[in-house]
Amino acid sequence: MSGTIAFGLFAVVFVTSALSGVFGMAGGLILLWFLLLALPATTAIVVHGVIQLCANGSRAWFSRHYIDWRIVAFIASGGALAALGLALIDYTPNTAVVSLLIGLMPVLVWIPKAWFRFDASRPHHALSCGVVAGGLTIAAGVSGPTIDLFFIRTQMDRRQVVATKAAVQVISHSIKIVFYLHAALVLSKGQWGMVLLAIPFAILGTRSGNAILRRLTDANFRYWTRWIVTAIGVFYFLQGLWMVT
Repeated sequence: MSGTIAFGLFAVVFVTSALSGVFGMAGGLILLWFLLLALPATTAIVVHGVIQLCANGSRAWFSRHYIDWRIVAFIASGGALAALGLALIDYTPNTAVVSLLIGLMPVLVWIPKAWFRFDASRPHHALSCGVVAGGLTIAAGVSGPTIDLFFIRTQMDRRQVVATKAAVQVISHSIKIVFYLHAALVLSKGQWGMVLLAIPFAILGTRSGNAILRRLTDANFRYWTRWIVTAIGVFYFLQGLWMVT
């Protein structure tokens, strides 16, 4: 990994971790795009998982008093079921499929409340969230917009949403890393060294984003989450169409 790419990685990790620290997602989508430029899809997903595991872990720790562990348990159970199903069919991703899947995700955050009333605080909804989001985390590398569909309609405030989603993502990324563990062996020791050096930038970015989150109102939090994720999704979708045509 060249010095230029390493510097770019550190900068992107910091900025995207700060963005996720504010909105609970979005940053991971941008980070994965950067990694897909330099690595095969499977390897990029593993590296993304390692960095996001640390970023989400620090975010969960900084906001640990706001985590709803009951919701985390149900979603994690659903994620484990999804991983088992994908393992049985021997799923293998590619960049075009990943781009199209991520590009379609933001549509979910615009579904009118009157259509669906998903609520992560309900056990069966949380379990369903785990199955769907867990499957997408493995298939596409990320699932933030899908998880948000189950949280944006709860009565939780922005701090509870970000904290609980961070804990969920820690488990989701852990499952993803195990699922694609064979891809980790493709990277050299030097490349993994750069990844490990990027982890402190993820933690610093998360801490910076957490400070901004405290200044946001719940209304602004939900408004900007939708628009930012939608803009990223449109970019991914157009990239995916370009790759398959």
